[in-house]
Amino acid sequence: MDDTLQQTPYKSTMVVIKVGGSAGIDYDALCDDLAALWTAGQRLVLVHGGSGETNKLAEVLGHPPRFVTSPSGYTSRYTDRRTLEIFEMVYCGTANKGLVERLQQRNVNALGLSGLDGRLLQGRRKAAIRIIEGGRQKILRDDWTGTIERVNATLLHTLLDDEYLPVIAPLACGAQGEALNVDGDRAAAAIAVALGAQVLLLLSNIPGLLRDFPDEASLIRHVPKTEIDEYLPYAQGRMKKKLLGAGEAIAQGVQRVVIGDARVSGCVSRALEGTGTVIM
Repeated sequence: MDDTLQQTPYKSTMVVIKVGGSAGIDYDALCDDLAALWTAGQRLVLVHGGSGETNKLAEVLGHPPRFVTSPSGYTSRYTDRRTLEIFEMVYCGTANKGLVERLQQRNVNALGLSGLDGRLLQGRRKAAIRIIEGGRQKILRDDWTGTIERVNATLLHTLLDDEYLPVIAPLACGAQGEALNVDGDRAAAAIAVALGAQVLLLLSNIPGLLRDFPDEASLIRHVPKTEIDEYLPYAQGRMKKKLLGAGEAIAQGVQRVVIGDARVSGCVSRALEGTGTVIM
């Protein structure tokens, strides 16, 4: 992350939550828990995914998703311009507004926006990416992904001060004002750093980092912050990005990251209590 993502002081405890978009996540239970915490005075920012619905819509629209693996072993969505448009339809549309609606129904004044709005997330476009395919290294062009370089913390402070709960779709604004697809876990980490959050929660459809994926009984309950790289071999698929985001957040002042389960009731409270994989 860029050094412009400096931690800024805030007047009360801050928790940033990233919830994924895979099958099995209980969004109603999530919002029940968020509403209870918000009503009790907890400061919250929610970042969300939407990969499952994006994949379904892409298939329906005749432009199926393509996932690629970088030379360092990280898997991500290849985002050409048409894929970016489909991504926006889901992330800025049904995924974002579905969460806002649920929270409004629970008397939480949620406000949905993407990182593109108000240049909330500013990033640098990676127009070409290196991938490994068929055992060979290739370069893909016409890519619309980016790396976050700056967070508009002032905008988030303003919303929080006015008692709005920000619900953020992980797009960013590039140097030319173009929309960029950015990784949701790393976006949440950048936001946590910028707001001086004490805790970052990364919630998905598994209980945490598993020593023997997909055996959920093999949950790794604690990862020392100085040993994150040593646990990367256990990370399968998207879990690698979660560990990467966790490492970036911890390195820049976030005290604790918890990778937890969004399929269960009280998922946010449970993660705050340490249920899942705790990195600190």
